[in-house]
Amino acid sequence: MAEQTDRIELDIRDDRASGNLLAYENGKAVGVIAYFVMDGAPAALVAVHTVVEPGHEGKGIAGALVQEFYAMAGLEGVPVVPLCSYAAKWAQRHPDQAPEAPAELVEQAKVQLTSHPEL
Repeated sequence: MAEQTDRIELDIRDDRASGNLLAYENGKAVGVIAYFVMDGAPAALVAVHTVVEPGHEGKGIAGALVQEFYAMAGLEGVPVVPLCSYAAKWAQRHPDQAPEAPAELVEQAKVQLTSHPEL
């Protein structure tokens, strides 16, 4: 799905099998949100880490990724748990697009991540 930022056009693709939401610019991966799908009910998408490749910072890539991550969760009808500090800050700045996850769900996501550091 193509996302237009202020400066560049990104192609953002979900690779659910590897737990990566990837941003491509001109066919090259320039950013990623590493995430996992939380076990249990309700399920949730848990953002663990956001990375933008060196030389691509400041172009709105991380913000576009987080925005798409929240949109993806909305389409799936599940909450987002932003354990990634960038995603959490983005969510605070965009409460209309990023509903806050219940505290209990956040704690469950932290426990799952601690139990499975490979996530």
